[in-house]
This record gives sequence, C-alpha cells and structure tokens, in this order.
Amino acid sequence: MRNDLHTREWIHGFIAVILSLLLLAAAPQRQVFRRAVDVVGTVLSYPESPAVALERGLKRLSLWFTNQKTLQDRLASLESENTRLRLLHSMNSASAVVAELERKTGYARVTLREPLSWWSEVRMNRGSQNGVSVGTSVLQNGALVGRVRSVGERSSWVELISSTSSLIPVVIEETRDLGVVAGDGDGGLWLLYVPESRGLAEGMTVSTAMVSEALPPGIPVGKIAAETQDTAGSYRAWRVLPQGTLSQLYTLEYLPVTVGATRNGTPSPMEKKL
Repeated sequence: MRNDLHTREWIHGFIAVILSLLLLAAAPQRQVFRRAVDVVGTVLSYPESPAVALERGLKRLSLWFTNQKTLQDRLASLESENTRLRLLHSMNSASAVVAELERKTGYARVTLREPLSWWSEVRMNRGSQNGVSVGTSVLQNGALVGRVRSVGERSSWVELISSTSSLIPVVIEETRDLGVVAGDGDGGLWLLYVPESRGLAEGMTVSTAMVSEALPPGIPVGKIAAETQDTAGSYRAWRVLPQGTLSQLYTLEYLPVTVGATRNGTPSPMEKKL
C-alpha cells in the first residue's frame, strides 16, 4: 500500500516536470497566450460594464453635489457682502445728500410731523439764523405747501395749506378770477369765493395771487378738480388737487418774506384783509 503511494507521487512529480518543460518550450510563442488573455478580458468586460458605469456615475454625481455646495456657499457669501456694500453706499449717499442740503440756502428738511396734526403743520430744520421769518412761503418742488407760522433760532413750524386755518389768496390762470384756497383738515383743498357764473372747469391751474405782500405771486398751488360743493349765495366751492405731495414731505424749499411785509411777525395791513 505504501509502495503504491510512493509510485503515485513520483508519477505526479514527473508530469509536473514535463508540463514545466512544455511551458518553457512554448515561451517564445507567448503572443498566443496574450491573445487568449485579451479575448478573456474582452468577454469579461461586458458583465463588468454596468458596474463600472455605475461607479463612474456615482463619482460624478458626488463631485457635482460637492461643487454645487461650494458654489452655493460662495454665492451666499457674495450676496451678504453685496448687501453690506449696498447698505454702506446708501448710508454714504444719504449722508452726502443731507450735507448738500444743509449747505444750500433755501432748502430745509422736515424734522417732525405729529400724527394728530398731520395735515396741519410740520417742523423744518431752518430758523431765524437762516433767514426764515413768520409768513415765509414753503414749497415742495416749486409748489406751495405751506407758510411759516412760528420761528425759532434753528427750526420753524410750517402751517400746511391743508390746515383748516390756512387761507391762501389765489388766481385762476385761465380766467384771472381771484379766490381763496382753504384746507379741510383732511388733506383736501377747496377753492372759495369765486362766483358760480364764472365758468370754471376741471384742469384749470390755481396759483398764488398778487394780493398779499407777504406771499409772492405766481407760485403753483394745484389744479381744479371736477368735484364741487354748494355754498351760501351765488358761490360754489371747487376741489383743488394740490401740486405738492402733502402726504410725503421730506425736503422743502422756502422763500423769504418780501421786505416790509411783516414786522416782528405782525401781518401787513393788506394781509389782514385776507
């Protein structure tokens, strides 16, 4: 039994030696083996292709998400920086505008407007040291919006033309009829004391009249609207649409009172008649 085992071992060893010799003999013809390997690789590449494509796709998708996250972070940073720069630019621009207005004579800023007297008065940052006096005409973009009622050294209170106590002598440019514009306390203006027979029409221009020495003539006030109201006698009240934006008063212009029109805040005799 043991002899048979030894015999088999010798046979196996002999066969291995022969195969080794055959492989060495075929080594110069290794191109054949290469072709066989290439064929096997090509055959095996087909079942491997989906896995390789999936791997590449996952890598590209992961890289895309990474790039997107980087771009989003960069965009958020740029937007935040842009917002800060805009705010800084706006603040600098606003400061420059305010400084420019402060340097210009005849220009003022509204510094206070109380809700309870919204349509009656505002405070501006110009006073007697800037040449402002009682009766000074106050404009917005060239249109009359009020007159100075009281003056301090560095500020003044302006009575708006929409105040119920404001009476402005005016002329209708198209007909040259004289009248008075009065406020209703709610932002509205009414043209009074013009006879109904004068044939006023919607769209006619109303401006200050050359009646009071304290108020320069020709300052635009507004235009006549279609709405009217019956009043006593043969008169009719016409609604006037103000040319100035009375609900939005931020910067104002003021005109000095004509010399001799007022003395220590006392209206002239002609102004008293109005």
